[in-house]
Amino acid sequence: MESYELMHEVAVHMTQLSGDLGFKYVFKSSFEKANRSSVNSFTGPGIYAGIRLLSRLKDDLGVATTTDIHEPNHAKLLSDVVDIFQIPALLSRQTALIVAAGETQKIVNIKRGQFMAPWKIHLLLEKMRSVSDRELIITERGSFNGYEDLIVDFRTLIESRALGVSSGFDATHSVQRPSSRESDSGGSPEYIPFFASAAAAIGVDYLFFETHPDPSCALSDGACMLPLQEMERVLKQVKAVAEVTQS
Repeated sequence: MESYELMHEVAVHMTQLSGDLGFKYVFKSSFEKANRSSVNSFTGPGIYAGIRLLSRLKDDLGVATTTDIHEPNHAKLLSDVVDIFQIPALLSRQTALIVAAGETQKIVNIKRGQFMAPWKIHLLLEKMRSVSDRELIITERGSFNGYEDLIVDFRTLIESRALGVSSGFDATHSVQRPSSRESDSGGSPEYIPFFASAAAAIGVDYLFFETHPDPSCALSDGACMLPLQEMERVLKQVKAVAEVTQS
């Protein structure tokens, strides 16, 4: 959440594009990025400003929203303005956080921890099912490969399907190189279209993209973002692959 103007620009562009291509769209923005590499990194406006910004966006555009939460009390505070709660990958083992999100009876999206084996997903499902029967999404975003790189294990999408939960793929964080630069994370955004198409070929319920009009100026994760103007090309490619797979 750099500014309301940026949120509005991205949401308007993506709502129109998604509608034209037949995708359902959910807008995501973070009120707080709690796991920055450096103490000097931008972290966001905070939860109360975040509630106001998301509420304003929903009122102005009628768009569905999601955001990540980091503490159990965040779930209750945001339950009136968020349609899907996201559990960050590094917090995907936090039982109290998953339970709090589930207790709101909202859809919950858990990003699989970079340290978690795909065949351990059932443990996340058990935590969610202890309080809610709502939809659970497990999103793949890569596994740690040494200290400063990730490798994508597409078995997560297959394991999620076998458990009867929705599968998601984070096409942008999957190309991240955590803390690989002096004070922030790097990335290889040129791989994003290929990874997204691979997920579409396997079959996926949700695709997650971080996008920005000018990633070089983004205050968070700019090194693994897609420029907003490239989203149409990538989504058309993804749609073509998905249509072949579904046929």
